[in-house]
Formats: sequence, structure tokens, C-alpha cells
Amino acid sequence: MTLRIISVDDHVIEPAHLFEGRLPAALQPDAPRIVTAADGTEAWEYDGQRYPQIGLNAVVGRPKDQWSMDPARFDEMRRGCWDPVARVADMDLDGVDVQLCYPSLIAGFAGTVFLRSRDPRLGLACVRAWNDWQLEEWVGSNPERFIPLQLPWLADPVLAAEEVRANAARGFKAVSFLENPVDVGLPSLHTDHWDPFLAACEETGTVVCLHCASSGWSASRSPGAPLELLTSLFPVNALVAAADWLWSGVPVRFPHLKICLAESGIDWVPMLIHRLDYVMDHSATGGGAWADREHRPSEVLRRNFWFSVIDLNASLVLRHEIGVEHIVLESDYPHADSTWPQTRTRAEQALAPLPVEEAEMIAWRNASRLFRHELPTSTRKAA
Repeated sequence: MTLRIISVDDHVIEPAHLFEGRLPAALQPDAPRIVTAADGTEAWEYDGQRYPQIGLNAVVGRPKDQWSMDPARFDEMRRGCWDPVARVADMDLDGVDVQLCYPSLIAGFAGTVFLRSRDPRLGLACVRAWNDWQLEEWVGSNPERFIPLQLPWLADPVLAAEEVRANAARGFKAVSFLENPVDVGLPSLHTDHWDPFLAACEETGTVVCLHCASSGWSASRSPGAPLELLTSLFPVNALVAAADWLWSGVPVRFPHLKICLAESGIDWVPMLIHRLDYVMDHSATGGGAWADREHRPSEVLRRNFWFSVIDLNASLVLRHEIGVEHIVLESDYPHADSTWPQTRTRAEQALAPLPVEEAEMIAWRNASRLFRHELPTSTRKAA
């Protein structure tokens, strides 16, 4: 078979010109900009801080022995990292039809860099500039090949809701939010603080995307531990986030809200399902922690959450317990975890034992339905 692929977790390396001319005139001089240090390294400079382009964020096309955490220059990166036309060419090499692209370090996965701005007006202007660039230049270069993803304004859930509604009218399908707002000093999910924003997402069908480490938390706790410990524990982030969102009651208050976990994997999902059922049958207090009297937490997990997987493996045998219609694929271009340029080849090999209908669901149909994005015209007939 020849699978079509929609990848729901990839990244842009923001180009140096992203913020040029996109902020109000009074704020434009303070916009993020690329600076070159005396040693030749490049970094974003914003609000008195510098944010280097970490090498492992953009390693596609480079021999593994050249990978490092050292700062990387644009001229050391594959052009597809920051150029949408070159990205489409790399997607064609990879056999990927559509990508949803998250930001990189200058924004933070959910706009946390702009949240920390000393001048909130500047932070909000930068969020809007990033969103304008994503829609107009990145997605606008080839709307069939990219799913529009916005950043939220985290400082004010009412204004964030207004932005979501306005952006939905412009064509945005998703918003990158925080796994856990308390990790960045914001109110808990276990309050009604975020309800205006979440209501707007539910109302507009905007998918709430939770990228691993979007709020800066990691289960890697030991000082001096290597990077490999952090990356080994990525699925723990997803488990903790899913459990927290469930018990916060968010998907009970907003039963039509769609939540997609990025870089989550699927191995942990059956374990959480089993534990949720056991807790409800045994140690649940009965004091009203779970307000839905018609659906158990495990049922709501299968209803409201989608799980992104990059390393298709033996866990696929449990796909029906997880909910095969809620598993979506990712390639994570251009990060070190990326399957580029073998995403389609690897998916075809891993999904070959499955019925064709289920293989297509995981490869592209689930994502197409979730993000309301069809396959490109040039590939739809073949699919």
C-alpha cells in the first residue's frame, strides 16, 4: 500500500524577518530580532534576553555525529527548517502530505516567552505578529499542505477567547496551549479561570494542542541528569497532562472540546485507562470530584483526547483499547526525534499488519477529521 500522511507535530524555526513590519509602529523597535555575537553565533534578542537556536532543534539532513546542543546559525540549517517552500519539498521527500507546525524557542511552544514580556502590549503584539506570519506566509505559501496553528495570549483568558474567535474566522484550526498553566505561574486548570478561552475553543472547533514540555515541566528531576533522561520521559509528561486535564473537569464542562497531545506516544494510554477505572471503582472519594454521572473518566479520555505517535511499535496491538480513531501520526521535523526522510516508509512498514482502513485512520484520516483539513488535491485521488 501507499499511505498518505498528515503529521500533527512538526516545528518551524522562525525566520529572521518574521517580526519585521508586523508590530504597531510604536512597538516595532522592540520586536524580537536576530543578532550575531562576536564568535559568529546567532540568537534571537528580545526584551533584554537572548534565545539561541539550539542545534538539536534543527538537525534534519545533518550526519548524527554533527548533532549537538551548541547554538546553530541559519546557514547551518537545512532550508526547510525556516522556508515554507523548501519545507514542502522536504515533505515530498518524506512522503508527508500535510504538516501542523509548532513554534520554536523565540516564542516557546505556547507563547510563554511573550507572556513574560515586561510590557504586556509588546507581548500581545508579538503573539499577533507570530500568528499573522504563520497564517499569511507559512500556511499562505501552500494552504493545502499546512494546518494553521496559533499562539494564545496567556495573560488574559477573556482576550485570549476573543483572539481565538477572530483567528477561527481567519482560518486557524488549532491553538498551542500549556500542559499545565501553574508551571509558569498562571491559575490552575482546577479553577474556572480558563473557561472563557476553553469555551471559545469548543465553540469554534479550535483544537487545543498540548505539546510536551510546553509549560517547562519535566519528570526528569535529578540534578546533573543527561538530556537523554528528559527525552526518555516525554510520555510521562503526556500522562500527567492528560490525567490533570481530566480531573480538572475541563472536558466535562466542555464535552465537545478537542485536545491533542503532541509528542505523547501511545504506550502509556492503556495504563492510564486501567488506573482511572480502578480508582473510580475503589479509591474515588465520592465527594463530587468527578461531576459526569453518565461517563467515566476513561470514557472521556477516549472521547476528548487525541494521541500523537512518532515511534509506531508493539503498542499498536492495544489500539482498540486506546481508541484507534484517536491515534494520530507525527514526524517532528526538524528535531532530533524526527523520522524525516523516512516517515512514510516507516509508517507503511509499521502499519502493514493492520487492516487498510485502520492504517489510513492512523496515518491521515483521524487527523483530517480532527483538524478539518482535507488531503491536498494532488494526493486526494490516490488516497
